[in-house]
Formats: sequence, structure tokens, C-alpha cells
Amino acid sequence: MEGNRRCLSNYMREVQNDVSGNMREILVDWLVEVAEEYRLVSDTLYLTVSYIDRFLSSQALSRNNLQLLGVSCMLIASKYEEISPPHVESFCHITDNTYTKDQVLDMEKQVLKSLNYEMGAPTTINFLRILLKAAQENCESSDLQFELLSCYLAELSLLEYGCMRFLPSMIAASAVFLSSFTIQPQMHPWSMALQRHSGYRPSDLKECVLAIHDIQLNRKGSSSRAVRDKYTQNKFKHVATLSPPSEVPGRYFAAINELCSVRFSRMR
Repeated sequence: MEGNRRCLSNYMREVQNDVSGNMREILVDWLVEVAEEYRLVSDTLYLTVSYIDRFLSSQALSRNNLQLLGVSCMLIASKYEEISPPHVESFCHITDNTYTKDQVLDMEKQVLKSLNYEMGAPTTINFLRILLKAAQENCESSDLQFELLSCYLAELSLLEYGCMRFLPSMIAASAVFLSSFTIQPQMHPWSMALQRHSGYRPSDLKECVLAIHDIQLNRKGSSSRAVRDKYTQNKFKHVATLSPPSEVPGRYFAAINELCSVRFSRMR
């Protein structure tokens, strides 16, 4: 299902003529704020972005309707995930009534048709919950800072169009890897449990980890602030303010992979 319901990784070049990766980033950044405003669960945000990318993978869209697509996808995701989803009128209001109720509902129909009414899809947050448990399976209590930092890194990846070349499960695994390395760089960031539950060796994650690390360091100089501001709050333990390592050496992945292989051979 993860492979069948993923978007095209190059749809900006292959499908879209009037929408760019930067416009997508601005939209997702704004939707993070909307999700906070309406207190929506994380699953709703991830599913919203998934719907947007799947729609844009098959339908060319005018930039004037990109925000309309965003609120319509969040409306659908809210109905799927929330106990009490916001009303259509709320999504019209959040756009300063740029779009009417009928426009939102019409776009909702277009999106559902484009999705072939297949609204359920595995997203990064689904895999992240599994891997966070696996990473702490031998701990007496959970490490909230580690969990929140992993969530922060995964959410940052939503903004980056380039991250769509990675499967959601790989992004989740990479977020856990980089979170562990950020908090305890002297400790091994991977484990047998994580390799078993994720199906990924550390070397498999190298490209994705480095991509998220670049986003964490904001090497592109992005002006998007919603995710960073969100995780600077006290309730998220200010994890966005943690100083990430300046470099994740490529050789480190090979060394970890070798260590895991040795451990596997001993188990056999």
C-alpha cells in the first residue's frame, strides 16, 4: 500500500505547469498553522499533504487554486481522522473567505475522484509511532524529548518537495536515526530492534538522513517558520532549538551497518 498510494516524485516537472516546489512549501507551512489553529491531530496533517501530492501527481492545477486544494484536502483528511472535524465554513473562513463553500465542496469532489476514493494511506507518522516504540523497547520509561525531536524532523520533511523521493517508512526511520544522533551523538543511533521493525539497514537511510539533516540546518535558507515555531513551544520541549550536529559523516553509516551485520551473524 505504501508504494501503491505514493505520489510521483517528479510531478512538478512531469505534470504541473503553474505550480512550483516553493509554492507547495508555502502551502504546507500554512497548513501546519491551520492544523494548530483547529487543534487537528498529526495524522490529519500528514494525510492532508499526502492527498495534495497525490492530486498534483495526476492533475495540473492553477496556482490560484493551490490554497483551495489545500483546505479541501484538509477537510477530507479531517473527516477521515478527526472525531469532530471542522465545518466547511471554518475552512472558508481560514482563507479570509477567498473561496466559497461551493468551491471548497466542488474541489473536495475532484480530489476524492482523483484519489479513487482511496482515502486511507500509510504516512510517515504511522511508521514513526512503531519505530519510536522499537527504539525504546528496553527502556523503563519513554524519552519525550527524543520522541518530539523525531516528530519535528519528520514534520520538517513535509515541507520539502525533494523528500517525496523517499517512502514514508524511510523518512520515519531517518527521523529516528537523526534524532538519536542529535541528542546523543556519542551513542549508536541504530539498533537491532529498529532494523528489524523498519526493514532498513543504516546504509539504506544515508541519503534520506542527510536530506533531513540539511532541512534541519536550513541550509537552503527557507523562510518557512510554522514547523520550527511550533516545536519551539514549551509543550514540545523546545526541540526545534536543539543544536543539530554540523555533519553526519558518510563513513558512519557504513560503520554502523557493519556493526549490525556482525550482531546479526552472532545471533544466527
